[in-house]
Amino acid sequence: MIDLSQFVGQKIAVMGLGKTGLSTVLSLKSVGAQVVVWDDDEGARDYAAGLGIQCTDLTGITFDSVDFLVWSPGVPHTFPSPHPVADRAKSQGIRMISDIDILSISQPDAEYIGVTGTNGKSTTTALIGHTLKEFRPTQIGGNIGIPVLDLDPMGAEGTYVLEMSSYQTELSQFFQPVGVVFLNITPDHLYRHGGLEGYIEAKKKIFSNPPNQERKPIAVICIDTEDCYDIAEELEDDGIWSVVPVSTQKRLDKGVYVEEGILYEMREEGATQIADLKTFENLHGRHNHENIACAYTIIRQIYGAEPDRIIKAMMSFGGLAHRQYLVATINGVQYVNDSKATNADATARALACFRHIQWILGGQPKEGGLDGLDEYMGRIDHAYLIGEAANQFAEWLSLRNVPFTQCGTLDVAVQKAHHAAQIKQKGVVLLSPACASWDQFKSFEHRGDMFAYLVSTLQKEESKKDKTI
Repeated sequence: MIDLSQFVGQKIAVMGLGKTGLSTVLSLKSVGAQVVVWDDDEGARDYAAGLGIQCTDLTGITFDSVDFLVWSPGVPHTFPSPHPVADRAKSQGIRMISDIDILSISQPDAEYIGVTGTNGKSTTTALIGHTLKEFRPTQIGGNIGIPVLDLDPMGAEGTYVLEMSSYQTELSQFFQPVGVVFLNITPDHLYRHGGLEGYIEAKKKIFSNPPNQERKPIAVICIDTEDCYDIAEELEDDGIWSVVPVSTQKRLDKGVYVEEGILYEMREEGATQIADLKTFENLHGRHNHENIACAYTIIRQIYGAEPDRIIKAMMSFGGLAHRQYLVATINGVQYVNDSKATNADATARALACFRHIQWILGGQPKEGGLDGLDEYMGRIDHAYLIGEAANQFAEWLSLRNVPFTQCGTLDVAVQKAHHAAQIKQKGVVLLSPACASWDQFKSFEHRGDMFAYLVSTLQKEESKKDKTI
């Protein structure tokens, strides 16, 4: 846990008691800081009370004696409507910050790499962290599911690799990364930012506080989406960041690109082949080529590590538990957990990797629903619908003549998909919901863990059948 003793004697307000908020409160209380805590959700307050955390409604306090307000990323503060606590704090000149700011203040000597974009953040963050450990002390945290204040302290010899959502980039004012990976932009979380322009502006704030050092910080940007190309051009013109472009769609005369599955790095002598990405067993598909290329580039640019050592370390990466993770293979059928695919663009990346798909989808719908997935519908043998989006998705699938079954809950969907797949004994049962999880689960991790549990139960049942034959 990060030492926050420098905050002793300060009065700190914390808004939101999700995973990040609880971590912040417990870390501050452990050193004796005065903490005032609130969450609008009664269930969250009851849970906090069970941990010995007393809640005080922040809508009724005077902020005069508060040093700063730590705002949890899951709590809206501007859109879809201004939050009264945020409004009162701003009107009284109280700075709203994130837990990442507290980490940055508490661990000023360590180096930081930020990873953002719409899709691929968690895989890229984990891949950078896994690989960089070959070269120096490294920890990962942030939006990947590990609150940053639960990490261990590190000095100048260490690097924190942090996945940052738009909710975190817009709040983090003291975060000074030596490097940033910016993967892509597609519409997501628009209700929280007042539209696409606001979403992009929130993401761009990751570049707003470069470190004070002689060497320019490194911005690795995949320029395959128009908005990211524009961001790269803007940063290049400003001259504060050293911009290194990455592409999986075209050759570049600067930076790193992927062509026909081969990773190339542009050097003075021209394009140099680095690795055949088709040999990465746990990172299939062009979207993972983007993740690999960006992870390689940030490590290469910041730390100058030898390409062969970087690639060797990368190839031992086992993948993420909830991102196209192979849970089991039963009688030739793969069961894949892609619970982290919470929007259509993320789901497209999974659908592109498989055929004969028994597709489990649904939950709390995002902007755009299933728009953009038409080209993959020929890969779907059958769809199984769960959660709030079920009726909306049923209409979409009907218009495209994709057979589907209304299942309601994940356990029913897994059972039906398993039965259909086992008749054919080929293909894949794929949980790739294209939705948030909060209608039926605590998180996408909870949803993915439940899928894995259900599959393991089916695997045991099939094993018992084999023994009786």
